[in-house]
Amino acid sequence: MELRADHLVYAVPDLEEATDHIQRTFGVLPTPGGSHPGMGSRNALLALGPDLYLEIIGPDPAQPPPEGSRPFGLDQLQMPRLRTWAVATPDIQATVAQARARGYDPGPIVAGSRLTPDGARIAWRSTMAHGQRGWPPPGDGLVPFLIEWEPGTVHPAQTAAQGCQMVSLRGEHPSPEAIRPMLEALGVVLEILPGPEPALVAVIQTPKGTVVLR
Repeated sequence: MELRADHLVYAVPDLEEATDHIQRTFGVLPTPGGSHPGMGSRNALLALGPDLYLEIIGPDPAQPPPEGSRPFGLDQLQMPRLRTWAVATPDIQATVAQARARGYDPGPIVAGSRLTPDGARIAWRSTMAHGQRGWPPPGDGLVPFLIEWEPGTVHPAQTAAQGCQMVSLRGEHPSPEAIRPMLEALGVVLEILPGPEPALVAVIQTPKGTVVLR
């Protein structure tokens, strides 16, 4: 099953402050994405390639607190952090079954959707419950969750703010050997280096030069 990097999840305590900071640092203002009904979150987007983007996600003050926790550990977040990433699959059920047969369970498949500011509906299926509610997930965010976009949905990278490009992505972890079997079960390649704490490290080329997010 051919998988590809789909988006990076940059979790932030305050979305407006984060997008202002990204505009100053990157030289590009992220595009408002929309709210996630029932999840208590909203996002903004920045394209990193033709089918790859950065999702900046934070609490949505216009929504009541959700039942349970907000995704990606937003409720406990003290500062912006590159939390995790997603890989796209053309058949999420087959990819999940393949990973389980190899000894790794990506989690249940959940349908999701949101409305863009102009009213367009974006829909997908993902292994959302795995790692988005309750933090940290197995793999500490270095193991991606899966996403399959609904037919007819315009990929967010096509409508997100343009001008940036991801150069590289790697992981750091105190026990890289614990993470690699999960990646192999998914069929995903990610360099994992020893580090004092779990971290994703993205190198991004921007109009203002090279920026490193972690």
